[in-house]
Amino acid sequence: MKNILHLKAPGNWINDPNGFIYYQGKYHLFYQHFPYAPAWGTMHWGHAVSEDLVHWEHLGIALFPTKEYDRNGVFSGSALEKDGRLYLYYSAVRYLETDKEDIHRAVCDHYETSQAMIISEDGFHFDNWGSKRQIIPVSRREDMANATHTRDPKVWREDGNYYMALGSTFEEKAGRVLFYRSPDGENWEYAAQCRHEKLGRIVECPDVFRVGETDVFMASLMYIGEPGKGYENMSVCAPAEFDRQSCELTLPEKFQYVDYGMDMYAPQTNLDREGRRVMVAWMRMPRTVEDGGTPWNGMMCLPRVVETEKGHIFFRVHPEVDRYFSEEQEERESLLGEGPWRIRTVLEEGEELDIGGYRIRMERGYVKTDRSRVFEGIEGVAFTSSTPERLERCSLDIFVDLNLIEVFINEGEYVISNVVYDLGRKAAGKIGHIYTGGQ
Repeated sequence: MKNILHLKAPGNWINDPNGFIYYQGKYHLFYQHFPYAPAWGTMHWGHAVSEDLVHWEHLGIALFPTKEYDRNGVFSGSALEKDGRLYLYYSAVRYLETDKEDIHRAVCDHYETSQAMIISEDGFHFDNWGSKRQIIPVSRREDMANATHTRDPKVWREDGNYYMALGSTFEEKAGRVLFYRSPDGENWEYAAQCRHEKLGRIVECPDVFRVGETDVFMASLMYIGEPGKGYENMSVCAPAEFDRQSCELTLPEKFQYVDYGMDMYAPQTNLDREGRRVMVAWMRMPRTVEDGGTPWNGMMCLPRVVETEKGHIFFRVHPEVDRYFSEEQEERESLLGEGPWRIRTVLEEGEELDIGGYRIRMERGYVKTDRSRVFEGIEGVAFTSSTPERLERCSLDIFVDLNLIEVFINEGEYVISNVVYDLGRKAAGKIGHIYTGGQ
């Protein structure tokens, strides 16, 4: 199965991107996968590869539970290359009490989490029985880590040293990030932790990386959203200071959202072929897609280059995406109706762009989106989104797929990405219609 621009579930369920890496001439993207139903369940790692971050090919399941410590799920993690081999790090879950009517769920979060790894010789073959190893056991000390909610190892190598960031919580009341250090990527020791009042109650998918001369912190924080106004768990980022010697992380008082459409979660970054910092993330879908094939739920955003400018983090369209829409324009136009499409325009105050019922409006300097006409029958998730501040100008670069619209504002100063439904039948003849005033 192949996907263009957006990696979609190959059937049934996907969520977090895992092990995103450029390795041996190909981009590898693993992902949380429940292969038996279009709903969350016992986690496996699905596997897809690409040569250009645009054309993706699914390769099936790479990792699955085989050990006592990961018997209830191979959860999120990351990848690095060492001595030509691919090292995969993940959170291993073991239920302490299982729901008798649904073995894929723990009763009242009665489970424990440790950290594990597996080494592949070529990035395509994975010995789930012989190559796995538990590297950080379940914590029994709350001052060090939480036994249940410590997860999502992001591992990187820098200046000959190996670092690991883990998301965690203190008594499920305050989020924190843990740091471990290793001389070889296999044997790890605790180094430090960061608590911050803005980290919600639980931190997931932490990421610390350098862009130019700036350290950037990115993470998904649980219970920071407003109840009743959409998702409570959101992804944030901010310029930060990370001391490599002490592993002390210093965070600012203010974060920005990674994406202001609020559907995005669990972003993960790595370096692309040219050394640019590139990000992908999961787009949460509240309803399963029934399109005649195997029902599916979950997809990834298009790849985005992370850059910083005057203390603000930009998420720009990746050059490979630009290349695809430039070089294959004629071919794509001949397939109009299948997507994806690209629209570039400028909105003036009071103008509105209608894309098959999905509306983008410039109102009092804010860019606002409304998906109510292509999101019918869905409750508990917001219909509208907005930039957080007034803008002096509004240039838009919009990517349209049948179940996802991504709006890049002012070359990635802000991005609004929204999951949509029924866009295909409503979009015919209405891609790119701009009108002024009215509804």
